[in-house]
Amino acid sequence: MTELSILEQRDALVAELQGRMSLAGEKPRYGVIGTGMMGREHLRAILQLDQAVITGICDSHPESLALAEAEFAVRGLAPPTRFASAEAMALAEQVDALFICTPNFTHRAVFDQVAPSGKPVFLEKPMATTLADALYVAEQCRHYPAPIQVGMQYRFKSQYQLALNALAAGDIGAVHMISLCEYRPPFLGKVNEWNKFTEYSGGTLVEKCCHYFDLLNRIAGSLPARVYASGGRAVNFLDFEREGKRSDIDDHAMVIVEYENGIRGQFTLNMFARELYEELIVGGAHGMIRTTEHASFQPDRPSRAHIRIEVADHEAYDGVDCTFPEDIELGGHYGSTLFEHDRFYRRLQGEQTDGATCDEGLWAIIVAAMAQDSIRAGTVIDVRTALAEQGLDPYRLSGVSE
Repeated sequence: MTELSILEQRDALVAELQGRMSLAGEKPRYGVIGTGMMGREHLRAILQLDQAVITGICDSHPESLALAEAEFAVRGLAPPTRFASAEAMALAEQVDALFICTPNFTHRAVFDQVAPSGKPVFLEKPMATTLADALYVAEQCRHYPAPIQVGMQYRFKSQYQLALNALAAGDIGAVHMISLCEYRPPFLGKVNEWNKFTEYSGGTLVEKCCHYFDLLNRIAGSLPARVYASGGRAVNFLDFEREGKRSDIDDHAMVIVEYENGIRGQFTLNMFARELYEELIVGGAHGMIRTTEHASFQPDRPSRAHIRIEVADHEAYDGVDCTFPEDIELGGHYGSTLFEHDRFYRRLQGEQTDGATCDEGLWAIIVAAMAQDSIRAGTVIDVRTALAEQGLDPYRLSGVSE
């Protein structure tokens, strides 16, 4: 078992993060491409951490740019330079690293626009909306001259960092089963409502749930072998139309993943709840880890995170409230956005971190895409066979032979 108690571990995570805020000396200069909802969350995280400065923003939507500039005005800061295009920002001497926060379906194109600069890139999830595009980006990452990190911040939520620590310490022994679930309200509004259409989002399990498949993959420590999913449209956006197109995204699903090392995982999604609930259960040879989170999109309803480790004599056997302090929680996605930004900053300093790699981003999308295919086909998807039928070979990126 780990030497520190759960609360001591949580406090150590917070203290380490706070110790790297407002660092002295010359700071890297960030440019943010895409200033919609997630782009502005990244702006706020950069400003809060004060590890870097924002010298450029870029967006084709004037209203989003105005909202981004308001983030600076409310803090009494001058707005950064507006760039007319991603290419212009990437080539600008005043920008050292780039954040790609544009709608999902544009990620590959924007990456191609900035890649000639060779500058570090933070690429929001999902890294692409199709398997072919995701594999293409992952292949480019292998030879890219600077760090690239994918925006998988859920792995940095308090309860998940602590669960991963407990697993690494062997607290529950060998892992055999993993269960994840999310109950939440429907998709929020986006510019042009692109997240209501599979064509632009990649589908609900790709757009929203790649975070969870990243966690499943990370805990399993193996590649997926078979995927089976059942899901569909029950409540949300059934009559929603835009420019003559009807919304076609799923609002619920159940997914089973069998891994090549024998571990089994499952994920449940319900997107017509009022509040937001998450649960992770990991079953091991010696016991079980269970984490829960209750959050809300409604004002004045703070989130709460808990973890319990059901192993004989474990100090967290009956459960521990592991919620981050309020100032960290407000940093975006219950504090996890601040932690992933810190990982990116440390990558720029030459450190190796547990920020999500392109390879990890790719495999999260593979599971999500196979799950969407399974829903459509109503059958189990053999991952290796399905990839081969599409002429795709991501295994070489993972050092795994066919």
